[in-house]
Amino acid sequence: FKTEVGDMRGWVDHGRVLPPNPPMEAADRDRMKHPAFLFEESKLLDIAAMIGKSLRERLGLRILAMTVGTWHVHVVIAATRHPISKVIKCAKDAARWGLRPGRRIWTEGYDKRFCFDDESVLTRIEYVERHNLARGWPAKPWDFVDPWPVDT
Repeated sequence: FKTEVGDMRGWVDHGRVLPPNPPMEAADRDRMKHPAFLFEESKLLDIAAMIGKSLRERLGLRILAMTVGTWHVHVVIAATRHPISKVIKCAKDAARWGLRPGRRIWTEGYDKRFCFDDESVLTRIEYVERHNLARGWPAKPWDFVDPWPVDT
């Protein structure tokens, strides 16, 4: 899941990382219907657990990597027959239901990247795990995260 904001960290378009774009960030913020919602740092591990549990139990997904930040979530899943829109809805609903914030917390849309070979899957897993390590967490902080390659 991502925001379309071209903020100080840069932004992604069609798989390419682009430099910061302050005018685009300002325009995106002006279009927002609600103030930005940020997850509380102290709840990030719990929010990921909510999402992971829902994706596993409701859709039977194999989760290969996950991280939750204050303003976005990254999840790498094994191949599934579920449409990605259903996967995203399940994840968003799990966090919203668990937190019950009384307001919208997600932007419309999301960023998705399909992987068609082992190298691209591993690259994405490592990218997500680096976020966890940077927070001082283990690479795989939850027991629902499966190793790659996935045994079938």
